Amino acid sequence: MNKISLFNFAWFYPNFQTRLNELAELALSENWNYTRAPAENGLPILFNYIHLTFNKIHDENQIQEENEQCTFNTGLVTTNQEGIFAYFDKNKKVQSTIPWYFIGWRKESHRDLMTFGILPQTANYFKNPSDLIYDSRLQLRVNYDHIVTDNLQRFPDGLKTMDTYQLTTLLQGTINDARKRVNRNYKTAVPQYFNGKLQLLLPLCLMSKGIADLALVVEQENRIYRASTILTLDMAVNNARLIAKPDDEWLRP
Repeated sequence: MNKISLFNFAWFYPNFQTRLNELAELALSENWNYTRAPAENGLPILFNYIHLTFNKIHDENQIQEENEQCTFNTGLVTTNQEGIFAYFDKNKKVQSTIPWYFIGWRKESHRDLMTFGILPQTANYFKNPSDLIYDSRLQLRVNYDHIVTDNLQRFPDGLKTMDTYQLTTLLQGTINDARKRVNRNYKTAVPQYFNGKLQLLLPLCLMSKGIADLALVVEQENRIYRASTILTLDMAVNNARLIAKPDDEWLRP
């Protein structure tokens, strides 16, 4: 399959937001809105999740087609842990370049899915489960210049006017604290998937000890961790939710 976006893949009637609300109602309850800068529609994390999940599913050829229907696994479940699938009919509109028409979200047991002999799998973001855990034995190299200079706008307002040297010193101490924290509890390092890469997020508590303000992005190369950027917590939740709902308190939406 060629690279394609969800909106180029299927029509959503009456609109995508309505369908997204239906998915939120069907799925196991969780907060799909940002907590730091809430969006008006209330579901920005779910919007991001379903689009990027589709992209990964499409890349993996995990969209199952039978006759004039197709389906893919959303990776979400109901309250009773039943898988939820997106279900489509072939789009029969003349001269339409969009091949499918969205019918609805279907639980695994739904009669509509009996068309498919084998239901597709969830998206796969890692090959080795050990990649999800921060290895404290490895060296961490941090690009402080890039983080402080090029990502200054992501820092809390109270720190944006701080002298560069002072801010770098504060950041160094905060990163050391984060490494100690992940040594005590491996769940502190939250995996995220971004631009085709698996990375880890560490909490940066800059303003108050124990309360994260930012997330440090850590990526492993040749048995060395490299950190060259930071994310706001809303950005971090967006990326982390693709793999799993964050269960450490510092990144819960």
